[in-house]
Amino acid sequence: MSHSLRSVPSHKQLIYDYIANLGPIAKAELLEAHDITSSTMTRLLDDMAKEGLILVTGLGPSKGGRKPLLYQINPDYGYIFGLEISRFTSTLGLFDMNMNQKSVVRWRMDETMTPERLVAHTVGMMLAFKKDHALTQSRILGLGIGAVGPLDRSSGVIINPQYFPAKGWEQVPICAMFEEAAGLPTLLENGANTALVGEHWSMRQDNVEHALYVSAGISLRSAMMSHGQIVYGKVDMEGSIGQMIIDVDGPRLEESGNYGSLETFASVQALERQVRTRLKVEGGLLLNNVAPEKVNLDTITEGLNAGDPFIREIFRQSASYFGVGLANLINTFHPELIILGGALISANPMYYRVATEVAVKKTYYGEAYIPQFSMGRLKEDAVVTGAALMVRSRMKL
Repeated sequence: MSHSLRSVPSHKQLIYDYIANLGPIAKAELLEAHDITSSTMTRLLDDMAKEGLILVTGLGPSKGGRKPLLYQINPDYGYIFGLEISRFTSTLGLFDMNMNQKSVVRWRMDETMTPERLVAHTVGMMLAFKKDHALTQSRILGLGIGAVGPLDRSSGVIINPQYFPAKGWEQVPICAMFEEAAGLPTLLENGANTALVGEHWSMRQDNVEHALYVSAGISLRSAMMSHGQIVYGKVDMEGSIGQMIIDVDGPRLEESGNYGSLETFASVQALERQVRTRLKVEGGLLLNNVAPEKVNLDTITEGLNAGDPFIREIFRQSASYFGVGLANLINTFHPELIILGGALISANPMYYRVATEVAVKKTYYGEAYIPQFSMGRLKEDAVVTGAALMVRSRMKL
């Protein structure tokens, strides 16, 4: 079995995707959704069944005549790797065609995890997964990567992401590196987009058309979906919402960037800076034994969970500022659903609660519009699932 990845979907691919998302499904429902003749639909379904892409899974309810055949995709037709490349951790998952997760592994992104070492480590994990599930190389359709931006999707290059612990993460031809090392077609997308794709797929029965995904971590990242499709701009700058100005007289986080930007008040970096400053100036109630330079999100979360009132207050303030940023995005786009993720959201339930409460209070579009919030269903597996889905949706049939 040989595979390649397409750019423009064929009728066959569109029907396959429809069955994948909504199956088991009858031919009549497929005809209602696609502008092709009944005979063409029958031929395409027969072709896909012969190729092993889809299965007849039983009979549907009768509407006056014979019970119709129901079709679903064959989960065992092939397998897909999804990879998340992030600042804290990276994750590799192996999925079947139904996006059932067969295996997953996570590892810390420390100062030794250069691009070359990440590729070697990941390929080693791929080999282990294939052995565990007795899969030959021909059973693997490809590798999808969801990575921290900025990046160039068309050339498969990670450009110059900030805050990676290891050196060498500038102008990284990550797709070419994996294609050479793993021998698989490889696609690159920014991780916020793949997270939204994954979460949207997990909620496909809810028929959400307009959604926003925002991740609060070392940087602030976002993705937007309209009519079920990711919205792209001219350039890939998933972290640019962190430069949204929420205090015109405020400080800035780094030597570059806007003064009074959202990331200055609502990011892991901002929290760490505030706690370090407090420890240097007057000490802390529960972190006195921690050197300021050793403060990180883990120690901050420990202090929060232990009841340190200072940490609790700056955590609450950070969440409140994040809520203001969310309100600005919501007032611009008016999505049905806002999915929140990232290290700060998962660190403590208070962050999500305060951020969403503030966002709702500052959202304006009359009483008819009430945005719905979610922490997602896939959570830490959203990026790798969306990356694998990206490969499935671009499979050339």
